[in-house]
Amino acid sequence: MDFKGKWIQPKEFDGLAPLNVYHRIGEPQHENITHPEELKNLHIHFIKDLVLTRKYEKVLLRVSADDYYKLKINGKFVCQGPAQGYFFNYYCNEVDITTFITEGSNTFDFEVYYQGILNFAFIAGDLRCGMICDVVGITGDSEALLLASGEDFSYYISSRWPERRLYDYGTQFFETYDGTAEEPALRPVSVNMNTDYTFSPEPLSPIKVYALKPAATEILENGMIFCDFGRETTGTLNLSAAGERGALIDIYYGEETEDTPIRTRYKMRCNCDYHDTWIMGSAEDNFEGFDYKAFRYITVAPPENVKITDITVAARHAEIDDDEVVLTTDNNLLSEIFEICRHGVRCGVQEGFTDCPSREKGQYAGDLTIAGSSYLWLTGDIKMYRKALENQMDSQVIDPGILSVTPASAVHAFADYSLQFPIIALREYDFSKDKEFLAKCLSASEKMLADFEEFKDDDGLLRDTRFIPLVDWPTNMRDGFDLTTKKQSVLNAFYVNAIRCVEKMRDILGIKAEKRFPKLAEAFNSVFFNSELGLYVDAPGSTHASLHSNVIPLYSEIVPAGLEDKIAGYIVERGMACGVYMSFFLLRALCRVGRYAEAYDLIVSRGEHSWYTMVKEGATSCFEAWGKEMKTNCSLCHPWSSSPITVLIEDICGWRPDGTRGENHAPDGTDVYIRRFDK
Repeated sequence: MDFKGKWIQPKEFDGLAPLNVYHRIGEPQHENITHPEELKNLHIHFIKDLVLTRKYEKVLLRVSADDYYKLKINGKFVCQGPAQGYFFNYYCNEVDITTFITEGSNTFDFEVYYQGILNFAFIAGDLRCGMICDVVGITGDSEALLLASGEDFSYYISSRWPERRLYDYGTQFFETYDGTAEEPALRPVSVNMNTDYTFSPEPLSPIKVYALKPAATEILENGMIFCDFGRETTGTLNLSAAGERGALIDIYYGEETEDTPIRTRYKMRCNCDYHDTWIMGSAEDNFEGFDYKAFRYITVAPPENVKITDITVAARHAEIDDDEVVLTTDNNLLSEIFEICRHGVRCGVQEGFTDCPSREKGQYAGDLTIAGSSYLWLTGDIKMYRKALENQMDSQVIDPGILSVTPASAVHAFADYSLQFPIIALREYDFSKDKEFLAKCLSASEKMLADFEEFKDDDGLLRDTRFIPLVDWPTNMRDGFDLTTKKQSVLNAFYVNAIRCVEKMRDILGIKAEKRFPKLAEAFNSVFFNSELGLYVDAPGSTHASLHSNVIPLYSEIVPAGLEDKIAGYIVERGMACGVYMSFFLLRALCRVGRYAEAYDLIVSRGEHSWYTMVKEGATSCFEAWGKEMKTNCSLCHPWSSSPITVLIEDICGWRPDGTRGENHAPDGTDVYIRRFDK
């Protein structure tokens, strides 16, 4: 994006050089990072009037901001963004604002948020702050620049957000809002002529935002107002009230209820303490939250002299049309499972594929493998998925091994996640058939593997890495996997599979190169297959055959044809002795070797480790773990639990990304209709 406007920022950031918040895994950070405390949790309003003397067929806004903006024109909400990205490939929005503009005077109010914390949610804490925009009027083939950010903008930093407390994982500040605080006078902005942003050439559409009313409202005996939105949602609360200036209103959000006077369990099991406070600034006033939360219930606690006149959530999430993919089945449990998975993806996909929209809010690579595939099947939208791949490739500027959470200003690396990049890249190609983008992904994959290959043993397999092996999560879902050894089966199975995927990319692109997969698969079988047990073990010489040590080799086509039935039988016998994350690979592995009926039975199982447990416990979106008590800080909205979507549509019902179809292996009476494939 080539902006005509200039990057503007508050004067408080003048003379502050950007902080280097990144470092290669296993190496010390490049500098001792110290961030001014007074420059955290800032709500900066950039104000500009535009006088329009004529009508245009269309008026377009092109805009970006760091960390995030919300725009109002003439007091009406227009849009928000951008999607997070590294400063060297930063994202922007292009929005049609024709209906918001009138002839005469128009006031633009960009509320730009700078968080200032190193975490997984924002690219924050690096002292890059401000915004840039162009407003263009279009008539026919002609464009007129109507407004461009520069010295004639004014700003103030709001005094009404005083909090310094953070929720767990430090991804969000409490949102106390003091309407009585006097706002400072407008000041001229500063222009940063040395900004180092490189903007992505293609603008992204802003996330969908819409008003959502409670499904049910109840006045409690204590005068508090309890709202149920019917199911999990993600968004910000808008309240209107009549009362007295200075009246204090407590607001509680939660995913569950509890037997207390507040009713809403705001000290959530995922460790978010969702309690905000609003101090009214006038007799009739409004509260608008800024940063989104994940919840189903809200309790509003006004004093006796205050009347709440409106309660609305500005809901925000991925656009997923329930009519796009329609499941028909006689199995009511399967219908419920499919819907909680679909809604989990809807709420969890924000401007990226978050692991959860409450606690970390980060785009973890392993979560992307599962949730991204679900999203592609539910929407057919390539843009969001491709952006996620770009984020991972961009992280190689920081670490060639590909970071686990991208984009983020907190650096984190799981070896299993990095090694899944080729899986994700091939998934994108399945839907796009874009060889040019696949070539870019191939280059990134080769760079990633070269980094891991520094840790090759004599047999070509990996012995330890700079990155952390995950296996599964939480730790009690690892089926006793032995993590004490440096040479591990799950890590190496993912590594050998990455080699296989890279060779498949080369074949698609017509690139001739040595085939390493057969020899590495042979080495893997020699090291990790225990002939006495007839199973794969966790480490060389071990006698412990975890479920995970057998799932990934079967998924990765490492298991010799004559042994596949034996390994698949063991997996079926063990069932879901794993977490929801590993269930994706387990189900797909079974389907790969034709065990469709067993995979289907596991999806609709009523065992403890099952989606049935989520349904039984009242889920409206899929959980982080099989049940609420199976993880100490369980999130009740986690799209990495959505593997039934891909497995049911693609593996069991036989749909292919190009709209063709193979055999339907589902039980009689079960099928999936995908509208975009309807010729």
